Amino acid sequence: MAVDTVLSRRDAAKLLGAAVAAVPLLGAGRRDGVEDLLRRLTLQEKVSLLHGTPDPASKGQAGYVPGVPRLGIPELRLADGPAGVRLTTAAATALPAPVALASTFAGDLARSFGAVIGREGRALGMDVLLSPMTNIVRVPQAGRNFETFGEDPLLAAAIVAEEVRGIQDEGLIATVKHLAANNFENDRQTVDVRVDERTLREIYLPAFEAAVAAGAGAVMAAYPRVNGVYAAENRHLLTEILREQWRYRGWVMSDWYATHSGVPAVTAGLDMEMPFGGNFSGLVAAVTSGRLAESVIDAAVRRILAQLDRFGLLGAGRPRPLLDAAAGARAAREIALAGAVLLRNEGDLLPLGRADLADLAVIGPTAASPLVGGGGSARVIPVRADSPLNALRRHGARVRWATGVDLEGVPVPASALSLRRTQQGGTPQAVAQVDHTGADALPAGTSWTWSGTITAPESGEYDLRVQGAGGVPKFDGSISLTLDGVRIGSVGALLGGNSSLIATSGGLTNAGAAVRLEAGRATPITMAAAGAAGTPLQVRLAWVTPARREEALREAGELAGKARAALVFAFNEGTEAADRASLALPKAQDAVVSAVAAANARTVVVLNTGDPVLMPWLDRVRSILQMWYPGQEGAEATAMLLTGAANPGGKLPVTFPRRAEDAPTARPERYPGVDGVARHSEGVFVGYRHYDARGIEPLFPFGHGLSYTGFAYGELSASPSGGGLSVSFTLANTGRHTGVEVAQVYLSPPGNVPVPMPRRQLAGFARVRLTPGERRRVTVTVARRALQYWAGGRWTVAGGRRTVEVGSSSRDLRLRQEVTIR
Repeated sequence: MAVDTVLSRRDAAKLLGAAVAAVPLLGAGRRDGVEDLLRRLTLQEKVSLLHGTPDPASKGQAGYVPGVPRLGIPELRLADGPAGVRLTTAAATALPAPVALASTFAGDLARSFGAVIGREGRALGMDVLLSPMTNIVRVPQAGRNFETFGEDPLLAAAIVAEEVRGIQDEGLIATVKHLAANNFENDRQTVDVRVDERTLREIYLPAFEAAVAAGAGAVMAAYPRVNGVYAAENRHLLTEILREQWRYRGWVMSDWYATHSGVPAVTAGLDMEMPFGGNFSGLVAAVTSGRLAESVIDAAVRRILAQLDRFGLLGAGRPRPLLDAAAGARAAREIALAGAVLLRNEGDLLPLGRADLADLAVIGPTAASPLVGGGGSARVIPVRADSPLNALRRHGARVRWATGVDLEGVPVPASALSLRRTQQGGTPQAVAQVDHTGADALPAGTSWTWSGTITAPESGEYDLRVQGAGGVPKFDGSISLTLDGVRIGSVGALLGGNSSLIATSGGLTNAGAAVRLEAGRATPITMAAAGAAGTPLQVRLAWVTPARREEALREAGELAGKARAALVFAFNEGTEAADRASLALPKAQDAVVSAVAAANARTVVVLNTGDPVLMPWLDRVRSILQMWYPGQEGAEATAMLLTGAANPGGKLPVTFPRRAEDAPTARPERYPGVDGVARHSEGVFVGYRHYDARGIEPLFPFGHGLSYTGFAYGELSASPSGGGLSVSFTLANTGRHTGVEVAQVYLSPPGNVPVPMPRRQLAGFARVRLTPGERRRVTVTVARRALQYWAGGRWTVAGGRRTVEVGSSSRDLRLRQEVTIR
């Protein structure tokens, strides 16, 4: 078998040079200009460029670096942006979740996705985007799975590279994150991830390497320890791999509050501490005392200045574009349509016919209050966001709706409360309820506290909610609810707070938790609210009683039984800083789907979820449409797909397990870890590789996705070419609708490989649109890297007789041919 030298030293440098050359150099564009700035900067000014500070004129972004005005070094504003530019003070295009982008398998759409964010980020006054996020989906219930590009490194690499190009072509600096192996949220800041070098290289690093090759200006280090060393001070990751092997020339920043040291971190390769300088502000003293060479500071500053120069940000800077909301909306709708995955369609129930649309029952809260995106730093204030109910009606449907799952409830009655209310600086007074909404809202800029007890009329589980709007933007929320000394809800909290992503019917943010209350027991309760200036403060304390929960379920079944067809909108709410407690749908939604399916044989489930869910009702529903978190144009895209105005063509970038225990990380030492250590003992057998190796039948396999038309494959030809393979085949549309097929090429290992290898792995793909009856010859180029494995510190070709397979998913392979690889 042939052995290659390490590609990352020479070939990646060429790729990176080409990518950098493609970006206009609007600044000085000369190394001597950066060196002149370095000579003129004081030590204190240099260090000030290496950490964030509070923004004196914040635009609601995540981070700020003040710059050095006397030398024309600009202040920098850094915004979150996995699914659109996230500011707390301004709206932007809310794009579909990145997992939906990955479902398109389309590089051109990834570039368009990036271009929208890049243009809008610049227009909104931002300079650096904290995105894309390209950690591999390893744990199916991980909270941020919706933010990333699936479980396969080849797919993730292809998508992230094009998104980086799209962002940076518009002049915004992209930050690829989180390096590395940050694959779940629970205990993310302390867990020690133990992963072998081969698995790092083959699974968790390829997408980062592709982003570097595409010219990413910045990289964000991850939270966890990686093999015992925090990622933000991990020399192996930040210097040996990133800079020495991949020849990366951008800068590395920490994740927020992920820095644990000053001198060790900066010497390991970390250039910037965010959001503040708790550790790096001490670097001045470290240099003056002789503990740190000033050349280390210079190297970090040089890397930052070089990127500012590259993007034309030094000196007078570059002009900012205007917002183009219409262009953003068009891109969002196109990606939502392309990323939708038709999981099941028995009897071709979809698209819905005229008779179905004339008598349609729609069930579920996200049909009326759209779930636009996931939570945490990916949450965007959308320019607009209609509901699927309204969109279906625009497309001619006659719709009757029931919530099925009541997320809103009713104001807690006075009979259950004993409360006193205090305005800041005022005298406590007794109140009957907390329901200050609409015309009864509290004055802007005021602060209030309610304290007392709540007493349930019957024992059971109550969904206790605090709902509001108009609060002061705060990291931990503006309106909070505490029950028996435990905070159970916080409106507007960036992370945690049990704040729902689904608004109430009146547009209020909805936070809280299900709690057990005992009949007759007075439980202490406290609410606190701080209002923003200029906006009335709305606050409401509500609950969903056990009786109301049963009533909502009964209403859903009754409504479905009276209609010709039924749609159930089901959801989960992925968010940063917390993993899902279960792979099951939350809020007892399985019972709702089952009740509707029992009442109506023509039931369709629309999923607004960010990752795999279990489906105990699978065989009782006719059709399932995975819409993910579809962004601000998701309602229109959903209606178009259900009614046949568009044809789904997305493919799953993740495997859906049939049972939770089937997942590769079901063993506790793998996730969430034991004694603070999470072992990647599955090695390279992540995602579909695991299911294939173990002979486990998934619920839906990687690459799966149906269409309203059919596709036939034939005439496979595979041969060595250019160090890789050239794979050609014929693809034909055999149905009556124009459609898109993502044809996938998989490669098996040879019989004599010295390391365990997956039964098959994705080696290439092509997204092809065909009209009815059209046939096309398709050629997929398989890169040399797809033929290799990592061993002995280098990439090695797995030579010999190998099988090339081509088909519609990892479990639906239509064509096979053996090829000899040398």
